[in-house]
Amino acid sequence: MQLGSLIEDFELCDQFGQPRRLSEFLVKGPVVLFFYPAAMTRGCTAESCHFRDLGAAFTDVGAQRLGISRDDVEKQHKFSEKYHFDFPLLSDPDGKVAGIFEVKRKFAVTGVKRHTFVIGQDARLLKEIASEFSMSAHADRALGFLAAQ
Repeated sequence: MQLGSLIEDFELCDQFGQPRRLSEFLVKGPVVLFFYPAAMTRGCTAESCHFRDLGAAFTDVGAQRLGISRDDVEKQHKFSEKYHFDFPLLSDPDGKVAGIFEVKRKFAVTGVKRHTFVIGQDARLLKEIASEFSMSAHADRALGFLAAQ
């Protein structure tokens, strides 16, 4: 996937089991879609909480945050409830959407690579952030990019 690529619309269930489409979020502004390997793990908790803690700043730049992993809806719900996330967590158990974004791992315990994508309202990829070990880099870089627009 390259910058400027058109992202195809997709539908996944959120942490409440409600089907959600990328296009419904894009109507409201750009989307920051962050893939995390596994709910309830130390690194993914730190990353997701950082996205939560920067919620007002993302609102200020008009962006929606969406977390996504291969965890099932029930685990996503427990993760969201435990840490009081104010954004949807999408469940991609078969890795279909991870495949679209080319972050699906072939041989690993965790199903996806830690990547963040900033998607413009026109459904085009504006920015990609990849860092397996810097848990705050994803939210910070996405926010910095959007604030500079």
